[in-house]
Amino acid sequence: MTLRRHALAWLLRCALLLGALPALAQLAPSTPPTLDATLREQIVMVPKGEGLLATELETTVYRPAGTGPFPVVVINHGKANGNPRLQERARYLAAARVFVERGYLVVIPMRQGFSRSTGAYLGSGCNVEGNGRNQAEDVQAALAYVRRLPDADSQRIVVVGQSHGGLTTLALGTLNPPGVRGLINFAGGLRQEQCPGWENNLASAFGAYGQGTRLPSLWFYGDNDSYWPTSLYRDMYARYVASGGRAQLVAYGRFGTDSHRLFASQSGVPIWLPEVERFLAGLGLPSRPVTHIPMPHDSAVPRATDAYPVADASAIPYVRDAAREGYRKFLAAPWPRAYAIAPSGAWAYYYGRADAMAAAVARCNENAKAATCHLYAVDDHVVWDAP
Repeated sequence: MTLRRHALAWLLRCALLLGALPALAQLAPSTPPTLDATLREQIVMVPKGEGLLATELETTVYRPAGTGPFPVVVINHGKANGNPRLQERARYLAAARVFVERGYLVVIPMRQGFSRSTGAYLGSGCNVEGNGRNQAEDVQAALAYVRRLPDADSQRIVVVGQSHGGLTTLALGTLNPPGVRGLINFAGGLRQEQCPGWENNLASAFGAYGQGTRLPSLWFYGDNDSYWPTSLYRDMYARYVASGGRAQLVAYGRFGTDSHRLFASQSGVPIWLPEVERFLAGLGLPSRPVTHIPMPHDSAVPRATDAYPVADASAIPYVRDAAREGYRKFLAAPWPRAYAIAPSGAWAYYYGRADAMAAAVARCNENAKAATCHLYAVDDHVVWDAP
């Protein structure tokens, strides 16, 4: 029997190592990854486990200016359809910027089998409760890494999760890890339509997590979520609370075309940020900005022409009074921002998103009829060069 157990253990190790090979091959990408210097973005490989079963987790770290020690936000990513190894590194730039501006060090680990993390994804079949607990082990490895960082305050940690990462976050709560003050769940869960009774399985898992968790949690769910019907997320919440879990539900209604995307969207920040600020303050953690970090544009900004004074809305050619009033609002909007016009009088602007220039031109073109829109101003300069 002893030899048989050793043989089975050896076969298991071989299977896991073979499962890790595709991810190992991806560790040397053909082009360097994109990094945001304004957020001091860094990619590290965080170790998990030892010996033959050891894995590494591709982890993104964002840092405020200074030396710390900083409070910490750990963000757990969702699961896209298809092969987890093909899933891109999660960055959550909009949310990361919000937390870094409030003085937090932000850590986003890709769990085992995702992206360039090694090892195999541990799905647990239709056992959704076990799936979450498996994923939580990877977050434990990320927390161990955080505790070794000299600029991290390991006694002031908040764990956040979106979709599958929300399930992971609530599963982690059952471990009540040292230094973690609270949990934030954005549209958490795991959709398993191939499993009989998957909705009841999911709600039961949340009930089990609530039973073993002492940490307070804040939940966000919308009513046009492509993964969870309203009745399901309310059942998940009711079972979590009924079993002893401490949770506040923010049911914010509809968001865009799919409320499942709230956390990953820049336009979702105004919805969730006030509630998160209150939650952080209630935990005795920083909740207000200590600095402002401008978001960079996703492409090169045109050369400034300063053809007209940037603050003079009356100087804009072609447009009417409504466009000039819109321009005044544009001037008060945060960067990155872009304002576009057309000879037909069409106009549009976008702000607070990396693709503001392209978005402004595209929206303007929708209203320009036969005319073509061009950028008039970007950030604090007029870039208009009359066509």
